[in-house]
Amino acid sequence: MTASGAAAPVNAAPGNAGGIVVDCRYVRTDGRHDGISRYSAGITTALSRLVPVTMLVSHPRQLELLPELPWRRVSPPTSPFEPLVARQVNRLRPSVVFSPMQTMGSAGRRYPLVLTLHDLIYYRHRTPPAEFAWWVRGLWRIYHLAWWPQRVLLNRADAVVTVSETTKALMAEHRLTRRPVTVVPNAADVAPAAERRAAPAKALVYMGAFIGYKNVDTLVRAAALLPDYELRLMSRVTEGEKARLEALAPAARLVFRNGVSDEEYRAELLGATALVSASRDEGFGIPVVESMSVGTPAILSDIAIFREVGGDAALFAPADDAAAFAAAVRLLEGEGEWERRSAASVAQAARFSWDASAAVLHTLLEDLVARGGVNRTFRGRVRTPARPRRR
Repeated sequence: MTASGAAAPVNAAPGNAGGIVVDCRYVRTDGRHDGISRYSAGITTALSRLVPVTMLVSHPRQLELLPELPWRRVSPPTSPFEPLVARQVNRLRPSVVFSPMQTMGSAGRRYPLVLTLHDLIYYRHRTPPAEFAWWVRGLWRIYHLAWWPQRVLLNRADAVVTVSETTKALMAEHRLTRRPVTVVPNAADVAPAAERRAAPAKALVYMGAFIGYKNVDTLVRAAALLPDYELRLMSRVTEGEKARLEALAPAARLVFRNGVSDEEYRAELLGATALVSASRDEGFGIPVVESMSVGTPAILSDIAIFREVGGDAALFAPADDAAAFAAAVRLLEGEGEWERRSAASVAQAARFSWDASAAVLHTLLEDLVARGGVNRTFRGRVRTPARPRRR
């Protein structure tokens, strides 16, 4: 790493005296990305190709999944002191701070702040991530019982980012913020295939968690209607869940990979007929872009976000209709259909890239710096001081 937490210089660019600071404290420490972690690393890497960036981390192991950039260590986002984290960030004198989450503390900040709201899934499915401490899980459940806590957080920012037009529309529907909302989409890390492939072996790939709203049961039932196909499930799975799914449809040919490397995952996609997902809800759908980028068509539940990401390249079926999923797989067997969908998938995936997303974010950040000042919400009103105070 090029700089330590104690000595790394703060980046500065012409006209951007304090530099851009990106909150990377949501990057995983176990060497494997989840959705927020991948978004943090992807957008930071691409943004750093446009402008100098300093990263905020809360644990040195996060650096393993981040680019070699200057960094500072501050308290973790799950710390009880998170509401006051801005006091630590103020010392860097940033020109602007971008956080890939909406929960970054902002009390006492002296810099423009951009927060990110990825989706509203946890208002409909309130089970919190299991890795959080018990008290964080409790606050998580309480937080998602009403809309007003979200409004309070988002309105304390100067601007808000989300990853899809679908979520932006939902934010407007629920009046979640008075701040301008900019769409900075997710993207994929899987390298595109060098050449388009011939039709592959009969295999279906599922990449995702084994939790209720992901609706893996429909995929297993569909596999039972496709005895000549394997359903290959990529993610880690408990023995209990594995046994339950096997008993759900004994005729299904299920292959549990129980976690794969990026290289193994790419090889699975390259050898598959399609990626499949029957999810009832999604924040974006990174596996869809990953699959399409290597020319593997996607068969997806018919929900708004999948329509946005999959476009005309994907095939769609009702989330709970196993027969419709099986029929979509059979449709790909038609003469020239798989090849046509494969080519369309590559074109659709090209719409999503970290460089394109970073360019949109860069424009937003530069605009905030040019306007100057820090929005502060007080009793429902917004005031913008002429110049932020400095210590």
